[in-house]
This record gives sequence, C-alpha cells and structure tokens, in this order.
Amino acid sequence: MKKNLTNYIFFFFGLVLFGLGNGLAVKVKYLGIHPWEVLNVALFQQFGYTIGTWSVLVGLLLIVISLFIDRKYINLGTFLNALLVGPFMDLFLWSGLLPQASNTWTDYVVLVCAIIISGTAGGMYVAAGIGAGPRDGFMLSISDKTKLSVSNARICVESIVLLIGYLLGGPVFVVTFFYTLLMSPIFQFMLRHFRKLIAYLNKETPHLQAGS
Repeated sequence: MKKNLTNYIFFFFGLVLFGLGNGLAVKVKYLGIHPWEVLNVALFQQFGYTIGTWSVLVGLLLIVISLFIDRKYINLGTFLNALLVGPFMDLFLWSGLLPQASNTWTDYVVLVCAIIISGTAGGMYVAAGIGAGPRDGFMLSISDKTKLSVSNARICVESIVLLIGYLLGGPVFVVTFFYTLLMSPIFQFMLRHFRKLIAYLNKETPHLQAGS
C-alpha cells in the first residue's frame, strides 16, 4: 500500500506540473507550442469550450482508438492522465497566476520554463509506473501495428496532428518544430533520476515500518 501511495504521489504531482507547463506554453503560444497543444488550441478557437476540455476529449478519443488497436497500453493511469491534465491546465490559466505574453524576450524565458517543467513532469509521472498517457499509448500502439520505431511513429503521428491543428488555425511557429526535440532530453534525464528516487523511497519504507 505504501509503495502504491509513493508512486501515486509522484504520478499526480507530475500531472499537476504537466498542466502548469502546458498552461505556461499556451500563454506565449505565438512563439509555437507542442503539436498536440496546437490541435487543442485550434479546437478551442473554432468550437469554444476550453483548451483543457479539448485535451480531455482528444485524450479519451485516443484511448478508444488504442483499445481497438492494442489495449495493452491502456490502464488506470492512462484514463487518469487523460482526465486530469486538461483541467489542471485550465485551472492554472483561470487562476491569473501565469504571466501574460509581453512580446519581448521574457516570453522566451517563459517558454523555456514551460518546456523544462513539462519535461520534468513527464519524467515524474512516467517514472511512477502508473501508466502511459493517452498520446504516448496511442503512438506505442501505432508503432506496434505498423512496425515503425517509436520515434518514427511519434514523428508521423505528431506531423498529422500538427497539420490538422494548422489547418484549423492553431498557433504554429518555429518553436513548434523543435518542441519535442527540446523536451525529450529533459524527459529522459528526469525519468532516470525519478525512477531511482522512487525505487529508493519504496525500498526504505519497509525499514521505517519495521522500526516503528
């Protein structure tokens, strides 16, 4: 039970951070944002609701498709990810705590912070081992079925998503094309270290219980 508690704490905190990172990026979206957020922003601009709501709806759609393609990547964590990241992002956007775009060099600082936070958050919630996000699960399913490498499947899927978002009027600029490239090394680094930290905490817990 304690092990599960530790993992879920890291998982949920990772989702909160991911919502924060997405919210920061949306604030300076004119510089370019991740392809999936380009799609969510485009749907928001075209049909209303909120960006977070579209994040949830798109995530649930991907889960449904993945269930038909290869359900092994779908579990409780996948549903929690799909249902919570969007509302967390909306909460941060609604709170008024995030900086507004200033159209100066400080917007680049905000975007760099957004990428670092999102990469850290991804490493945190994946390290918890609760489950892949709906977008990652979908790309892994595509990779299995098409025999493409995971990286090539990601490129293909995100290119299609970006095109749809662009055609719907989503914010595409130069950073969009480097977003994943910039975030991936941060994600890999943080994933490795969070896995070690979680393993250490789970290993130490029985000792504490035995001595209590």
